[in-house]
Formats: sequence, C-alpha cells, structure tokens
Amino acid sequence: MTKLVAIHPKNPQQRLVMQVVEELRSGGIIAYPTDSGYALGTTLGNKNGLEKIRKIRSLSKRHDFTLMMRDLSHIGEYAKLDNNAFRLLKKILPGAYTFILEGTRDVPKRLLHDKKKTIGVRVSSHSVVQALLEELNEPLMSVSLILEGYEFYDIDDVRDAVDNKVDLIIDDGYCPPEPTTVINLSGNGVEIIRHGAGDTSLLE
Repeated sequence: MTKLVAIHPKNPQQRLVMQVVEELRSGGIIAYPTDSGYALGTTLGNKNGLEKIRKIRSLSKRHDFTLMMRDLSHIGEYAKLDNNAFRLLKKILPGAYTFILEGTRDVPKRLLHDKKKTIGVRVSSHSVVQALLEELNEPLMSVSLILEGYEFYDIDDVRDAVDNKVDLIIDDGYCPPEPTTVINLSGNGVEIIRHGAGDTSLLE
C-alpha cells in the first residue's frame, strides 16, 4: 500500500521530511514534486529500487538517470567537468535544468548511460527537495515521472498512475508537469538536447 505524505511546499515540516527519508533509507521508492513536475526517486545504492523505476517508466539501459543534488559542493565525486562547465552550473543552478555529464568511477555503473557512461545532474530550487536532500545527506537517484497516457497536474493524477507501484508519494499541492531543460556538457561545448522550464538565455 502506497503511503501519502502531505508536506508544505514552502515550509516543509521536519518530522514529515524525516519520515520520507526513513522510507528511502529502508529501500523505498518515492514519487516527489520538483520545480518541473513530479519525479521518481530512490537512494544511490538501491539496486532493486532502480530496477523497479526502470519497470514503471519502461526505460532502456541507455536512459540517463539523474542525480538530484542539494548543491554543487560534491559534484566532482560524481561527474567530470572542467572549469568552464563548473562556472556555467554555478551561474544558473538551482533551477529547472538537467545537465548531462561524464560520470566518475564513483558512480555505480548501473546508473550510467550504457554506451556513453554519462549521468544527469540536477539541483532543484524546490523547498521540499532541498529539505529531503539535506536530511538524506546524499544525492537521490531520480527520473522524471513521465508515463504515456497520463498528465500529472495534481496528486490525484499521480496516485492514479503509481499507486501500489511506489512506496510513498509526497503531496505538496499543485505541481505542473513542465520538464527540465536538458543540456549536454559531456562532449565539446554546450548542446541543448531539450528545451523545457529552464531559461536557455542564461547559457549565453
């Protein structure tokens, strides 16, 4: 049975945040709100959780999973980036962007793109996400909640789609499904793969 936890979008209650983190630490999968719609998340070490998320989303081994990070202080542990790339990330994050970067050896291989060995990196400005990551003290392994035939505008939409497929759903009210802007920094230069909620004029 999927648990539902209602958390205030601007002032997340610490007691409830800890409840969600305990669920994650015990191997759970959560559906949670971000600054660009709902996402599915689990801890980095949770192999079963990763496979369950793949199944829910019907993802191939070539899908870039995303590390949802609280800030950029530990990014060097997970992704390779030069000074120019780091300056760009520092300039526009937090926000509704996903950056595709080459993963480091510390990233579990199962999280990396099968061929390119890349990983997505996000730093969300959403208060609930920030509170969760502060308490968890490590990145969340995450993918956007996108399912054919569903649109996720409110908690009822999310429950209809993933009830009994995830362990816990966070309800923080209205969370419109506008995906992130995806930017590839793993090759030469800056390549915009998908235009989304993040303002691309900031890349100039």
